Amino acid sequence: MLIIGITGGSGSGKTTVVNRVLKYFPAGAVGVVHMDSYYKDNSHLQPAQRALINFDHPDSVEFDLLYKHVLALKNGEAIDEPTYDFIASNRKKETIHITPVPVIIVEGILLFTDSRLRDLFNIKVFVDAEADERVIRIIQRDIQERGKKIEDVLERYEVVKNMYNQFIEPTKRFADIIIPQGGDNKVAIDMLVAIIRMQSLKDSQAPV
Repeated sequence: MLIIGITGGSGSGKTTVVNRVLKYFPAGAVGVVHMDSYYKDNSHLQPAQRALINFDHPDSVEFDLLYKHVLALKNGEAIDEPTYDFIASNRKKETIHITPVPVIIVEGILLFTDSRLRDLFNIKVFVDAEADERVIRIIQRDIQERGKKIEDVLERYEVVKNMYNQFIEPTKRFADIIIPQGGDNKVAIDMLVAIIRMQSLKDSQAPV
């Protein structure tokens, strides 16, 4: 199994990269695990307390469960990935059943801060983007998908920037591949697609 870890700052274009790679393959040929699904369950907190959670800090992620699930997939076991409600800042009851396939992509902003996960990834990818580009995408996402007001997003961006500098940008040194320009970098996406196709060819030719 080929396990690809894709990380980068919030709004860097990670999801766009993943989605453009997936377009080259039939549905179900490549599995995707989202770190965003593994933010900790905060049902024990009041809504006002949940609103203060720093989702750009490693302490907000249940890395033990994420590592357990990626390891299970690597060992040929299916998982039930949790889902997260970013408006309520809490984990949902629903889960997503993911079965092991020859290629698994794991994506998220803080992936490389966990050494156990880094050791599981055959290829580590860092999606890079200028700060101005990232803030524009963060504003669009948080307003459209997470029900935030622009004033709140801009106020919080100072925290996002500090967390990026402290926790995310330093993990660039672990990357095997750095993709500038995010989903607009067709050369890098074509390279990832070629690597995945090569793995798929190897699997198809492996003796039964």
